Amino acid sequence: MSRNVYINRLSSFLPNQPVSNDEIEGILGFINGVSSKAKPLILRNNQIKTRYYALDKNGNATHTNAELTKLAIEKLFDAEFGLKDVEVLSCGTSSPDQILPAHTAMVHGALGGHSMEINASSGACSAGIQALKFGYLAVLSGEANNAVCTGSERFSIWMLAKYFKEEAAKVAQLEGDGMIAFEKDFLRFMLSDGAGAALLQSTPNPNGLSLRIEWIEQQSYAHELPACMYSGGIKNERGEFIGWSDLEQARWTTESVFAVKQDTKLLGEFIVKKGGELLTRVVEKRNFDINSITYFLPHLSSQYFGPRIDKELTRIGLGIPASKWFVNLSKVGNVGAGSAYLMLDELFHSGKLKAGDTLLMMVPESARFNYGWMLFTVV
Repeated sequence: MSRNVYINRLSSFLPNQPVSNDEIEGILGFINGVSSKAKPLILRNNQIKTRYYALDKNGNATHTNAELTKLAIEKLFDAEFGLKDVEVLSCGTSSPDQILPAHTAMVHGALGGHSMEINASSGACSAGIQALKFGYLAVLSGEANNAVCTGSERFSIWMLAKYFKEEAAKVAQLEGDGMIAFEKDFLRFMLSDGAGAALLQSTPNPNGLSLRIEWIEQQSYAHELPACMYSGGIKNERGEFIGWSDLEQARWTTESVFAVKQDTKLLGEFIVKKGGELLTRVVEKRNFDINSITYFLPHLSSQYFGPRIDKELTRIGLGIPASKWFVNLSKVGNVGAGSAYLMLDELFHSGKLKAGDTLLMMVPESARFNYGWMLFTVV
């Protein structure tokens, strides 16, 4: 028996008030007491105007990641479908509040309710889509009639200046200026907090629109490429990755081991190229006409990559006109595993969609180069 899976509801939760570019360091703090030299360049390239932090104006936490996720999920519920009806809970994040228990277990605990199947997807940007695929397969197989899937992040707490204090002091002693390496400073002006949630069911909405999931394709290139975005480890002089558990405890703070870091050289060389490579394979496998799509929703970590993605897709014969692109990065920032959900939620509730429209979504992940391509049809 053929079976379809539909996204019938989408929601999001963005904490507190939007944070402007001028407010970032006032909340996160100034490393070594001075403003970042790299900040103007980073903000000019990423073109993010506002983002959200689960912090108050003094840098104090207002929400945990689990709480952000819970609040997004609760916005899916009404008199017709509530917590009591959820069969599967599948959550993805890059920034859990703890190593153990799993993020999804903490979200379930915050929600309360009844026993249910849970799945936790870890990683970076694609963690949210991996969570979505688990829910999709659970419903598609008939193992469940519904699944609530989420993507969320609470990066801001990792980026507070106080966590770089020891490293900055060490750098100042050795080099004089106390400026942390660009690979760590880079992401302090890129990442944002928030959560998105989707309700998947085996039948479409009786009233209103639904998104039928046509397919979700994911592939990793970790067999070819080294770690590019990482936390909880370092790269040594030979470029070898060493996890925190194999480092002396003193190095955890003096080298900001748990900061989120980005190898920008690797990022620039491969992030666009490998995404295009996978799309070529997907188009052939699915016999898919790229010209048939209504909207293209690329998850961009920075607007810097928009023109480069456009150029690469055109080069491989799969160009998509700018009029079909839908991106909300400039308003909400890069929310990692939550970004795909935030884009879908905004477009779904925009009033722009009509039955028959098709949505192609791209989620690249630079952690060790994992990519997702998804197709949805509005019904």
